[in-house]
Amino acid sequence: EVQLTESGGDSVQAGGSLRLSCTVSGFVDDDAEMGWYRQAPGAGAACEVIASFGGGSAWYSDSVQGRFSISRDSAKNTMTLQMNKLKPEDTAMYYCATEATLMVVTTAGCSTLDQGGRGTLVTVSS
Repeated sequence: EVQLTESGGDSVQAGGSLRLSCTVSGFVDDDAEMGWYRQAPGAGAACEVIASFGGGSAWYSDSVQGRFSISRDSAKNTMTLQMNKLKPEDTAMYYCATEATLMVVTTAGCSTLDQGGRGTLVTVSS
């Protein structure tokens, strides 16, 4: 079973930067897609897949394109999300995810996901 642990969230001013890390326990193929999604504060808030990396290629949502950068180090079993030029609207709980979870979030949202206390909180103040 794959277990993912996020870290690096913090409170920053708008325009600042943060680097999120995801530690991967268990086997994930080197070419498998992995990524990050986030959930804004508030009950029932929608989830948004913001970045993914697989097969050597990265994808970003329009909301973070040009500001965030995703990378994966399979040898170290880590995935990172470098976040620059942060905006107040980036405030959210951030989760790393395997391809299967990214598909669920993309197609059905995250209301059915058991996020089990995971995630790392990013708060951006203006």
